[in-house]
Amino acid sequence: MIKGNKFQKRSGGRLKLFLLILILAGIYYYVTIPAINIHSEGFWVFVIMVLAVSLLVSGGKAVHMQSLSELGELKEHIKSRKSLKVIFLAMIAVCVVYGAGSILSSPVINANKYQRLLEPVTGSFSEDIQPVNYSQIPLLDKDSAELLGNRKMGSMVDMVSQFEVSSLYSQINYKGRPVRVTPLVYASPVKWFTNQKNGIPAYITIDMATQNTELVKVPQGIKYSESEYFNRNIYRHLRFHYPTYMFDQLSFEVDEEGTPYWICPVKKFTIGLFGGQTIGKVVLCNAVTGECESMDVADCPSWVDRVYPADLLVAMYDYHGTLKNGFINSVLGQKGCLRTTEGYNYLAVDDDVWVYTGVTSVSGDRSNVGFVLMNQRTKETKYYEVAGAEEFSAMDSAEGQVQNLGYRATFPLLLNISGEPTYFIALKDNAGLVKKYAMVNIQKYQNVAIGDTVAACEKLYVKMLRDSGSTSASQGELEKAQGNIRRIAQGVVDGNTHFYIVLDNSEFIFDVPLVEYMEIIKYEEGDYVSFTYVPGEPVCTVLSLEQ
Repeated sequence: MIKGNKFQKRSGGRLKLFLLILILAGIYYYVTIPAINIHSEGFWVFVIMVLAVSLLVSGGKAVHMQSLSELGELKEHIKSRKSLKVIFLAMIAVCVVYGAGSILSSPVINANKYQRLLEPVTGSFSEDIQPVNYSQIPLLDKDSAELLGNRKMGSMVDMVSQFEVSSLYSQINYKGRPVRVTPLVYASPVKWFTNQKNGIPAYITIDMATQNTELVKVPQGIKYSESEYFNRNIYRHLRFHYPTYMFDQLSFEVDEEGTPYWICPVKKFTIGLFGGQTIGKVVLCNAVTGECESMDVADCPSWVDRVYPADLLVAMYDYHGTLKNGFINSVLGQKGCLRTTEGYNYLAVDDDVWVYTGVTSVSGDRSNVGFVLMNQRTKETKYYEVAGAEEFSAMDSAEGQVQNLGYRATFPLLLNISGEPTYFIALKDNAGLVKKYAMVNIQKYQNVAIGDTVAACEKLYVKMLRDSGSTSASQGELEKAQGNIRRIAQGVVDGNTHFYIVLDNSEFIFDVPLVEYMEIIKYEEGDYVSFTYVPGEPVCTVLSLEQ
């Protein structure tokens, strides 16, 4: 009877031990939510942690038994030691497999496979990059967008005490315009507790071309977000729907009707256990209802802009550029090795968002051999062989023009201005506000034009191109007009006086800036005039006035 009681106690002890390990594993899983997938490093860490906890708990139990002198307890202790050995050997085996998988997945022994993760095609700059459309140029960077978003939030007295603005600010192409969009978040755990029933009431959109900032209210409330704490947390919500999916950076977007979604790219490893990451699927999660839809990348709707994270695309191109002659060459000789520059920006092209970055040699010189555009929805990558100044050299050149004002340059965009590859740069003051704009010629980065507006900056830049004779393309776009003045009017734009002229033989409106052509004040209606201009709609810019 006594032996039976001891057996029951031991069985009960083992059951309690098992339940304790199970509870600890469940808590760890709920907090860390690793994917149950052999390609997930988090899953291997989870298994190792479970085995380690089992080893510690079982080891403590064994030590307790060792202090007892009864023969039956000693036998049980020996059995316990065997179980400890099994757990210990299992943990060692898992660690060995994890370590071997990491080594066998590395670029050291898979250089060719890594180099082929991305297959760029060579594009034609003049054909692919159309002349600038100012309605699609993102004039602001993320920092400036955050300032506008925080100001907008500060004006919403009914929300500002309960919510804050998320730092996401995903850049998307919304209804043909470059827009950054970001949700609100709960201001604190207490504010979450008092508001989570109705969810987050709005998100913010910022037009990156016009700087128009709008707080868009969501009547049903955003129920699934990063600022939730339990099952409605977007990461936990996704994990319980897709236990085996390994998610990359999530982005917050809105469809063409303004419905908020979480765009959730799913990692796919193509080299060994942990190497050759790309994106295999994408999950669209309605931020209001939590409804999820998984699909292949090829089936992703066109309104989605950010399937491939920018950092992943840049990393894949770096593999392509540095490993073309093998891993050893990428470290020692570095013959023919190219890499992206330290920074990137976004450009809206054909209703998609493309990541732009320059391409330079690994030697660290301050010049580019070309640049790449990488589509964030499709991974399509185009390389353009345009040699010239590296972005940071162009930024220094632009800052040098306004050094007396202390303005700082943002990372540039690459635009087609009169057929010339041109860096477009916003210049900000110490408060982070955009004050001026600069255009810098890539091949002759000492040619810098500064303007208070984009249009004024372009006028000066095109005139500079014409005067320097640096491009035949810009010369080809210039046209001549002559005739009698039918109407002349005066206006002020950004503090500068302009004369607007309509000729008898033309319906075009010609803009003559007074600061550049003072002699225009001599002309009246009926006078004969002749000038060279750049075609535009609705106003043509005069570049020379002939008397």
